[in-house]
Amino acid sequence: MKYKSLSVKSKWIKTKWLIKHRKLKKFIPRTMLFNSKNLDLMLSAFSTIYFKPTDGTGGADIIRIKRKDSGYQIQLKSVKSYYSSRKSLYIKLHRISKKRSFLLQQGILLVRTSGRPFDVRVMVQKTTKGKWVSSATFTKIGRAGKVATNYHQGGKLGYFFQTMAGAGFKSASIRRKKTKLEWLGCIVGNQFDSYKKGFRELGLDVALDVKGKPWILEVNTKPAIYPLKYLKDKSMYRRILSFSKQYGRSN
Repeated sequence: MKYKSLSVKSKWIKTKWLIKHRKLKKFIPRTMLFNSKNLDLMLSAFSTIYFKPTDGTGGADIIRIKRKDSGYQIQLKSVKSYYSSRKSLYIKLHRISKKRSFLLQQGILLVRTSGRPFDVRVMVQKTTKGKWVSSATFTKIGRAGKVATNYHQGGKLGYFFQTMAGAGFKSASIRRKKTKLEWLGCIVGNQFDSYKKGFRELGLDVALDVKGKPWILEVNTKPAIYPLKYLKDKSMYRRILSFSKQYGRSN
């Protein structure tokens, strides 16, 4: 069977859908299209921002920008460089962007587990009756010195409860946060449905800040699931596949 779930590449389009929802908008980091004016606005408002392609996948080409006393530090993967002024920084970013569209996103100080930053992947899928349900919640634990937590950037997958416990959260709090993340995933699914028909699965990348508040960094319309095969407990992978067979996904 051919894969039958709608895919939308543009992170900007998906972000605009999210911020138009009354309950979701408070969970969305400030996000703007990259240009000189918006770069000034974002650097004035936040000490850390991210520069990411609107059509990127796997954490590729994401740059972290940090405001420093003497200028600005940027980091791509594990390589850092410095710029003394916003003008020189803009020239560099403009050169990188070429003819691609890029976003500027508010940086969230991630909570850490055993000293390593992580974010959460919330997978939601549709039942045969068209209802959104949460099929998996797991973590992506970043590799030391990297900008992104993605598996493709050297990160590793983790179990939600173990990772959260390693970050100092208690069992009751972990259960509440998991329930809230699942709720967010289903709300996002319904919101996407209000704009386009044909979505059958979504993968939310959610950051938890140091206070435990969730922030939806982006929504993947064709999320990678094959890394779950390499976890010792394959129940999440099997659960995702049990839903995905109805729309032609096999791995």
